[in-house]
Amino acid sequence: MALDQYLAALQKEIETLKYGDKPQELYEPIEYLMSLGGKRLRPALTLMAYHLFEENWQKALKPALAVEVFHNFTLMHDDIMDEAPLRRGQQTVHEKWNRDTAILSGDVMLVAAYELLSETEDGDFKAMLKRFNRTAAEVCEGQQMDMNFESRETVMEAEYIEMIKLKTSVLLGFALELGARAANQSQEVISELYQIGVNLGIGFQLKDDILDVYGDPEKFGKQVGGDIIENKKTWLMLKALEKSEPGSELHQWIQKSDFDPEEKVKAVRGIFTNLGIKEAAEAAMTDFFNKGFEGIEKLQVPEERKATLRGFAQWLFGRDR
Repeated sequence: MALDQYLAALQKEIETLKYGDKPQELYEPIEYLMSLGGKRLRPALTLMAYHLFEENWQKALKPALAVEVFHNFTLMHDDIMDEAPLRRGQQTVHEKWNRDTAILSGDVMLVAAYELLSETEDGDFKAMLKRFNRTAAEVCEGQQMDMNFESRETVMEAEYIEMIKLKTSVLLGFALELGARAANQSQEVISELYQIGVNLGIGFQLKDDILDVYGDPEKFGKQVGGDIIENKKTWLMLKALEKSEPGSELHQWIQKSDFDPEEKVKAVRGIFTNLGIKEAAEAAMTDFFNKGFEGIEKLQVPEERKATLRGFAQWLFGRDR
């Protein structure tokens, strides 16, 4: 089974989704954000997980779309909080419309995600709903932790990993778990797939942190260096601070309130490079991806069913955007 088939089916469904008609100002931003594309990796994981056990993977399209719509809801609100100008190379919703519209449209997206989840054909819906709610709360917990880190002088590496686990990777874990639940699998199998998703998700976010500093802006689709400009305590920044003395050039850049953004990004990137931070971050990222790969190999399913999931995980590991 080729990944392209999953993605084509998802795109077709996304293009036909209706969120509502009036007022147009409420629903048009949702259609705009969903039309911007993206990797669609979370819903694809749901389809892959379902297809590990059941042939007719199309039956899992609705719960897969629930994951994607929820993910985009979080992006819309994240962009507001981060005051981000770009999303997937285009204006963010709050920039194209306004902040209040973006908040309200995001709220409707959350409702739409629940509606799509309710259309799951098989599996224990009550268990799915409970886990969806828990995952949604964890994503918010991770976002709050991220915001809390902004006002703290020091953050431990373990705290950062826990934050990105909640903010990013639990949703990847849930995406795989949801596919297994829809296929009526045992709790043991569900837990195995969830953990695979969590490990791949942490590796994915570490990769994102690296790309934010070293990525090609034409491929990345977001403002490169945005984390540096905002003094975000990413894995790279935390490691650089560990290796820097008080009063160092890095500390000076962090303390500046008046600066040229491009100059700051270039300078801090240079500091990271000189300290070997990129290589250290890539090693940490690889460790989590390897745990995900090991989990995939241990799955007791036919080899041909695992091939797409394995290939997708390898693509996540090697991506440049």
